[in-house]
Amino acid sequence: MWLLRDGEVLASLEVSTSLRGRARGLLGRDGIDGALLLRPARSVHTVGMRFAIDVAYCRPDAGGLRVLDTATMRPWRVGRPRLRARCVIEATEGAFERWALTAGDLLEVK
Repeated sequence: MWLLRDGEVLASLEVSTSLRGRARGLLGRDGIDGALLLRPARSVHTVGMRFAIDVAYCRPDAGGLRVLDTATMRPWRVGRPRLRARCVIEATEGAFERWALTAGDLLEVK
């Protein structure tokens, strides 16, 4: 799968919808090429992770995902839930800056 904005491919995308997959997230990895979509989710943690991540909190909108907020989380942190969020996108720290991803962006998953 792919993560797109305005028809431009931002990254390859893994999708995790099972309870077990969402609970594991990026734990046990040394990084990720692309991004991971956790659905449903309103918050994440980095307890036990080996690297910092960028996090985008999103909600469904206009056939895509609207970014509500973004954050960078260092290892061993617990993120604050975003109550309006319905899913979360995780990527290696710095990815969102490279993609110029900001709150308000409308993303597509294809």
